[in-house]
Amino acid sequence: MTELKFWNTLTRAKEEFQPIDKNNVRMYVCGPTVYDFAHIGNARPVIVFDVLFRLLRHVYGADHVTYVRNITDVDDKINARALRDYPDLPLNEAIAKVTAKTADRFHKDAAALGSLEPTHEPRATAHIDGMVKMIQRLIDKGNAYVTSGREGREVLFAVGSMPDYGKLSNRKLEDQQAGARIAVEDHKRNPADFVLWKESAADEPGWDGSFTEGGESITIHGRPGWHIECSVMSEHHLGETFDIHGGGLDLIFPHHENEIAQSCCAHGNDRMANLWMHNGFLQVEGKKMSKSDGNFVTIAELLETEKFGGRKWPGEVLRLAMLMTHYREPIDFSVKRLEEAEGIYNRWADLALGTDTSGYSPKLPEGFPLLDDLNTPLVINQLQGLYKEAKAGDASARIAFRLGLDLLGFDEIEYASKALLGFGLTEEQQSRIEALRDERLELLKAKNWAEADRIRDELLEQGIQLKDGKNPETGERVTTWEVRR
Repeated sequence: MTELKFWNTLTRAKEEFQPIDKNNVRMYVCGPTVYDFAHIGNARPVIVFDVLFRLLRHVYGADHVTYVRNITDVDDKINARALRDYPDLPLNEAIAKVTAKTADRFHKDAAALGSLEPTHEPRATAHIDGMVKMIQRLIDKGNAYVTSGREGREVLFAVGSMPDYGKLSNRKLEDQQAGARIAVEDHKRNPADFVLWKESAADEPGWDGSFTEGGESITIHGRPGWHIECSVMSEHHLGETFDIHGGGLDLIFPHHENEIAQSCCAHGNDRMANLWMHNGFLQVEGKKMSKSDGNFVTIAELLETEKFGGRKWPGEVLRLAMLMTHYREPIDFSVKRLEEAEGIYNRWADLALGTDTSGYSPKLPEGFPLLDDLNTPLVINQLQGLYKEAKAGDASARIAFRLGLDLLGFDEIEYASKALLGFGLTEEQQSRIEALRDERLELLKAKNWAEADRIRDELLEQGIQLKDGKNPETGERVTTWEVRR
């Protein structure tokens, strides 16, 4: 069996991956909260864990990998809008109507980025009963308690009941206590205790959560805390302990830490998932993304508007730009980076289109970079080398090149200038092409054949073909251009 190694946030070490059951490799990744359209930072885990999903399918077989990515549709803003817009519908139905547009947009964005659909995509609203049951289990085991806070009754998780709390994030509970404002949170046994269920005000929507503590039955009309959702949805689809849990670096604490606390205490296990993988942060043009700085950009805006860099960007280019940096490293998302990715993509696609891999049963060579903690930048470097060898006539390099593209998620590559064709050439792009065409004409007049050929080849690599002809009246050279099909 091919050896896989990944960095494990839990152990802070690179480990050989050994699935619990190689016939059912199980992975859970935290998905979007569908209150608004997903931004470019949200695109990174979608792409990163899609590459991991593809790799696992390649190694263990497509039918032996289960990938769960949830949709969080329990949110105070969503709930309030559901009550306002659909007061006569049951809450879950009202929420489904409110989130239909944003969820559909997320699916459209993920598809444009070349990502496969997960095996299961549960919604939090479909698992409210399971959350209530898990919370009750935690109460019964002494890991949770009912209390009254400033905003009503709550069920809180007692972090002091779990000796290993803080292990994922490497935070010591006593350090958190030392800096806490005890007086403000005096309804908590420990300042770090977190919400499992919280009461809704009389004018706020919610669900009836029925709990029993110390022989007393308590019904709290409210809604679940954020962390309990993923604990319940992952258990429902993957079991009490599974292979891989993924998400962004920002989720390590408190979200993933609290997931572990809930799941391990509820099930009496020492681990929720064996391997924890986290992608690094993203900034835009050297700055943290924020609406106040004007650099907040959604995936939809990148795909369909000219907000970023004065043009639209194809999903394939966005994907490649992300993969040019190792998933655990921070990434600076910039126009320059996208332009570089587009140039590479166009060259690759031109070669890939004419490559037939039917009949081949690909095997990954030992040391293939994806096997070593998803080293996509090194894969890209290797593909660049294979591209040159294939262009020089090496048939085996051409096959390996094409199969490598598939693993990175470019399996539906169509044409070198799809990046231009599918989204339309901007005026800036057309002006650049025509400027290069005119420059080449002047070079030809000066008999600088080498430089003229360089410009022709550069444009051809980008999917633009120059066609030389003559003006029938003057006999002068005329050059037109077209997007190669």
